[in-house]
Amino acid sequence: MIEKGLQNASSFHLAGIVPIAGQPLDYNFPWHDSLQPIAPDYLAVERAVLECADAGCETIWVICNDDMQPLIKYRLGDYVHDPIKYYNAFAHLPKDKQKPIPIFYVPVHPKDRDKRDCLAWSVLYGAMSAYWVSKQISKWTIPDKYYVAFPYGIYPPEFVKSFRKKISSKKNICISYEGLTVKDGEYLGFSFDSDDFIVCRRKLREEGTGIKVPGAEYTKADTLPIEERWSARYFSLDKVFEPVILNDMISIPWYYNIDNWEGLCNYLSSEQRKDMKRPSKDILGYHQSNKIGVDDES
Repeated sequence: MIEKGLQNASSFHLAGIVPIAGQPLDYNFPWHDSLQPIAPDYLAVERAVLECADAGCETIWVICNDDMQPLIKYRLGDYVHDPIKYYNAFAHLPKDKQKPIPIFYVPVHPKDRDKRDCLAWSVLYGAMSAYWVSKQISKWTIPDKYYVAFPYGIYPPEFVKSFRKKISSKKNICISYEGLTVKDGEYLGFSFDSDDFIVCRRKLREEGTGIKVPGAEYTKADTLPIEERWSARYFSLDKVFEPVILNDMISIPWYYNIDNWEGLCNYLSSEQRKDMKRPSKDILGYHQSNKIGVDDES
């Protein structure tokens, strides 16, 4: 069970979740769906990682399986810089004020693949992995809140910068466009805590066929033909995250859903695409962490 992180006045661990592993879309390209270009030298998954950085996440967890991880890591590297703290003209030593945000790559457990590995399960599995890894380090590093950014929803990531304090709070915050949120099945960022995780995981287990629910005498898969089992792998975002209580909404000026070819064409033919530009590679580029005992920049 995910426990709540220990909070105090000066400590708050916001863990960013970028779900990638899930059922494939209809692109059928030789590269993964999250690597769709949204601007020159700018990919959809990079926009999602930058959104987590703009939101003030202390760690970022990219949920991707081993077959897609090498190319994604080749683009993202080991960390991304905090955009707000990178340029500080008033600091005595600006470089000392920079804050690298580590990126962790987590594959979905083999027992879940082709059974309940929908995009919503990637979110839940990412939160669970962030909790257990952090707990092994120290109880003080356990995440207090999780912020989710999707590769398949395109909107200006820098818009969340001014809402950092609100996102890193006890309230659940969500991005909304024309009244739509993740609870409507849209790929709009939102935050949740450990209580929401427990409720959503229970819902996925109980309503997904073929999932053994603790205390149940039998599973739904016992009475279903093989082709109808493991329905959880097709669960939508609105179905799984319907129980999440969203306390506050952040409205954005524009948004495009690119989980299909028509949606991507609509975005690429829009005027808003001209506003989507890759940030400096000093902030978002391939950065490799130093090896232990080696002080060398790369």
